[in-house]
Amino acid sequence: MTGDRRPLLVLLLASALLATLMIHLRFVPRYVPDDVLLTMLTVGAGWVTYTLAFYALGRLTAAPQHQEFPDMRFADIGIAFLLVSMLLLLAFDAFGLPFDGLLGVYAVPALGIYAGLACIGWSIGRRTEAINEIVT
Repeated sequence: MTGDRRPLLVLLLASALLATLMIHLRFVPRYVPDDVLLTMLTVGAGWVTYTLAFYALGRLTAAPQHQEFPDMRFADIGIAFLLVSMLLLLAFDAFGLPFDGLLGVYAVPALGIYAGLACIGWSIGRRTEAINEIVT
């Protein structure tokens, strides 16, 4: 990685982590479970910043000159985690499981969503860094 992009990636990582923490600790608890629309908007914004943090982390930790071209296997695994977890959440909702009483049950697919987003962001970051290394 050239030295001119590294500070920008560190800034992206720091700002994405800060935004993720602020959204998840301050805004999400304010709207859950009363306002469904604002909850989904804030959780969606939190997912984007969380994925950006792992994208920056993947780019910062990639060493494309010392390894072969990275595959997208982790992104595939991440998409699988994300889709299966979302389907599980939809199944919970379809069966009428209350969110308020069974927070622990809802935590398992939520962790799957976050694991999937982390895999996707990290994999795309590694691949982007390898492509940039080839181009330059």
